[in-house]
This record gives sequence, C-alpha cells and structure tokens, in this order.
Amino acid sequence: MRALASGIAGLIFGLGLLISGMANPAKVQNFLDLVGTVDPSLIFVMLAAVVVTFLGYRLVLRRERPVLAERFSLPTAKEIDAKVIAGPALFGIGWGLSGFCPGPAITSLALLAKGTLVFVSTMLIGILARAALHAVGKPATEGASES
Repeated sequence: MRALASGIAGLIFGLGLLISGMANPAKVQNFLDLVGTVDPSLIFVMLAAVVVTFLGYRLVLRRERPVLAERFSLPTAKEIDAKVIAGPALFGIGWGLSGFCPGPAITSLALLAKGTLVFVSTMLIGILARAALHAVGKPATEGASES
C-alpha cells in the first residue's frame, strides 16, 4: 500500500512539475535571470507549494500517527552547520546553471529534454560520491539509514 501511495504521489508531483513549467530548464533559467529575460511566473508555483505544504502539515500533524507508517519522521536537528550552508548553496548553483533540480530532471527524462541525461548522470554521481564520503570513517555500528 505504501508503494502504491508513493507512486501516485510521485505521478501527481511529476504532472504538477510539467504543468507548471518547472520541468523546462529554459523557463527556470529565465526565472533566475534577474538582469535579462526575467520570467516571474514560477514564483506563483513556489508560493502555491508553500501554501499547500503549510496547510498540509497543519492538517496531517493533528493526527496521532501517519496513515501508512507507525510514527511521524520529522527532523530534530536545529543547529546550522557547514552542511546546512553547503548543501543548499550547491543545490542553488546547480539549479541556476542547469535549470534543473532533481524532481524536474527525473520528470524530464521522459521528455528527453536537452541536457537532462547529463544532469541526471552527474546528479547520480554526486549522490554516490556524497554517500561514499559520508561512509568514510563511520563506525560499523551506526545506523545505515542515517543521512
């Protein structure tokens, strides 16, 4: 049941990315180009996402537990460290240069958009490199699901 719910949520998310234009790297780059051909339309997509997320969390967190899990998995860390700064910075640089972030890039694979294969390949290399670097020096007793 969880796999089915995840699949349906992924399809809805991908469809939303396509409809909103977030899967079009040129549209994203025009959104980020503040001194050239500015396209502010994606700000409405982002604002809608923030509103839906805000309302969704308010609604869901009223429950004792999730529908398809034993408990909620919410972040507990509150400190800002180098990872919290470096991660979003790298994400933003990659998004600005390519016009893709991971969700739209994976969605765009089906469209065979120019540069998608290069972006997704390098994204996967980055994910594997991060996992390998994270594993270096970790004791074997630490949890494998930790990120």
